[in-house]
Formats: sequence, C-alpha cells, structure tokens
Amino acid sequence: MKLLLIRHGQSQADLLEVHEGRADFPLTELGIEQATKLANHIAAHYKIEAIITSPLQRAYQTADIIREYCPCELITVEHLMEYNNGVLAGMSRKEALIKYPLPEGGRPMHIAIEGGESQLQFRYRMEYVWQSILHNYGHLQQIAIVAHGGTLQHLLNVLLGKTLEQQCFFDTGDTGLHVIELRDGKKYVSCLNSQAHLTSFSGCSNTR
Repeated sequence: MKLLLIRHGQSQADLLEVHEGRADFPLTELGIEQATKLANHIAAHYKIEAIITSPLQRAYQTADIIREYCPCELITVEHLMEYNNGVLAGMSRKEALIKYPLPEGGRPMHIAIEGGESQLQFRYRMEYVWQSILHNYGHLQQIAIVAHGGTLQHLLNVLLGKTLEQQCFFDTGDTGLHVIELRDGKKYVSCLNSQAHLTSFSGCSNTR
C-alpha cells in the first residue's frame, strides 16, 4: 500500500490569526489554488483508489478538489479531525495567551485543555484511525488521506512506530505531501512535506 498523507490548503483562520483546531473555517482563494495544483500533481503521478478525509471544511474542500482530478471514492472519517483544542477553537492567539496561558514547561501530555482532549487522547485517536484504515482499506494499493497538521504529526509517528516519548516533529505546510509505502513488511518514506507542486517544477513523483 502507498499512502499519500496530505495537509489541507490555506484556510481563513490562517489570515485571522486565531486558533483553529476544531473551529471550522473554509479554504481561502489561495487555499483553493494550492489544492488545485496538488490535485494536478497527484493526477499526473499517482493512481489513488480512495481519498479519506477529515470532515472539517478546510480538509474536505481540499479532498473534494483532488477527487475532481482523480475520480475515486471520497470517504469522510470523523476521527481524522484536528486536535480538539476546546475553548481555544476560533479564539484569537492574543486573547488565548491572556485567558489560557500554557503552564510553565508546557501542558502535560495526559491533561486536556478545558473542553478539549489531551495529547495522549489525540495520539490514541490516531492509533485507532490507522488500525481502522488498515482493516477497511488495506486491500487497496494507493490511498490519499487528507487531514491537518496535528493529525498528520501523530499519524506519521504511528506509522513509523514512534512512542509519544520518542516522537519526531514533522512540519507540514499548506497542501504538504508525505508519501509512505508499506511493502514486504517494511515502510519506505518517499518524501516528507513536499510542496513542489506549488512551484514551477514537480517532485516526489513515483507511480510505482
């Protein structure tokens, strides 16, 4: 199985300087353009058989644009939503610093912010998502998963077998593309956070 892990395009929250998380903002015009360029790239270099997406607007819109160029089944999975940031969702970053400052040393992984989930709960949710994807779609050869920066951060660590204590931190830009292939009991990483599709050249293109 080849997995294309994709972050959504630019959303309106990026321009408003607010915490996004579960706040449900749509793509900007630039975000739509980014998603269209990514869709063209995927259509030219991959043969995806299903697109699995978070239901939040910014991810679903990105996935739907990809489907226009790569006709296949579009599946919405609620557990792929971004980190549940509770009371911070939609709040300006300046206001959040005053009302809900981070504890010294950061928030412990097992403690959730008010109305939200802890990083431990978030990680477990990604473990569950991955096992359910394997169970339901493991027979397919190429799958695209469209989600969010935090979601992909945990999902990549799940795929690479890293515990929370061992976790790596993966930057994922607007429509950033990670490609991992599961073959012969091993995991092959083709690229991480490729945004070559947003420039005049194209990279990370292996149709195998």
